[in-house]
Amino acid sequence: MGATGYAGGEVLRLLAAHPEIEIGAVTANSSAGAHLGQIQPHLPELAIREVEPTEAGRLAEHDIVILALPHGASGQVTAAIEDAARASGRSPILLDCGADHRLTSAAAWEHYYGGPFAEPWTYGMPELLHAGETSPAAQRAALSAATRIAVPGCNVTAVTLAAQPGAAAGLIDTSSLTAVLAVGYSGAGKSLKPHLTAAEALGSAQAYAVGGTHRHIPEIVQNLQVAGLPAGTTRLSFTPVLVPMSRGILATVIAPLTALALGADAPQARLRETWIDAYGLGGDGEALIHILPEGVWPTTGSVLGSGLAYVQVAVDVAAGVATMMCAIDNLGKGTASAAIQSLNLALGLPETTGVIMRGVAP
Repeated sequence: MGATGYAGGEVLRLLAAHPEIEIGAVTANSSAGAHLGQIQPHLPELAIREVEPTEAGRLAEHDIVILALPHGASGQVTAAIEDAARASGRSPILLDCGADHRLTSAAAWEHYYGGPFAEPWTYGMPELLHAGETSPAAQRAALSAATRIAVPGCNVTAVTLAAQPGAAAGLIDTSSLTAVLAVGYSGAGKSLKPHLTAAEALGSAQAYAVGGTHRHIPEIVQNLQVAGLPAGTTRLSFTPVLVPMSRGILATVIAPLTALALGADAPQARLRETWIDAYGLGGDGEALIHILPEGVWPTTGSVLGSGLAYVQVAVDVAAGVATMMCAIDNLGKGTASAAIQSLNLALGLPETTGVIMRGVAP
């Protein structure tokens, strides 16, 4: 569903090369009746597919349904698909790339999104740490048993992957957490708005959703609570900045060091060891998260078109803070790759099947 948007197109690009999945119906509303190649010309093998109307009964015929709809649009649709599936005796796996099923707090949903609150689903971030864990075994176990998966927000993924090892280990003070993100324009979707036109975007950087208003804030806080922080102890200042690139997110997260970190003989070594414990190093550990060599900083160009996340951490001794960075492709690890990675776990397939694990250069 939503096959004609940026997220839908990226999901289809990965599924087209997935050895265990056959693409069924591709649906959208305003584009129904068009050939997919008119809207997603980068998918030649699907070019003559007709875009079908989004009908719950048709979708319920499938083993897997992936929704790539605007926020707030999925809740009612997923309920209709579930009703249609029950009536036909089927039970498809559902994945939502929108926000509708991510939040566990109805109050947070009402404050940041509004509208009816939908049931929270299993969270589609296999690398999410749980309290007391040094590796995300519990999250992968949950996804392996899941039939309803909520794919994380792209900005959320970048900030969570950057900061969660230090938060879970008690090395950073999350009561004063600051995140500033450089974000590519595809993260804003295909809707035509004056500030998203080339005339406004090229040669300019512009902040948006400033002052604690961005919808991804409660989701980031929720993730850090899953990692072991008590409710109410995380205060996040979050500022995304659109920069003139199509894809990519570079998240810079700053937090004061705790007494535990400052009391270490070598705070930089302690932090780096903690991040390596969480993600591994040099191919030994997480397949899609790479800790860079010391002194090397993540770039969005290195992860372009892939499901990779590049992470780095450093201690700013003079300021007494940790500087944590993560680069992802917002449509890759930020959306479509996370969906396919989580789906693979639910299907019992190798986790990275169909996920692009190399960037491009230059």
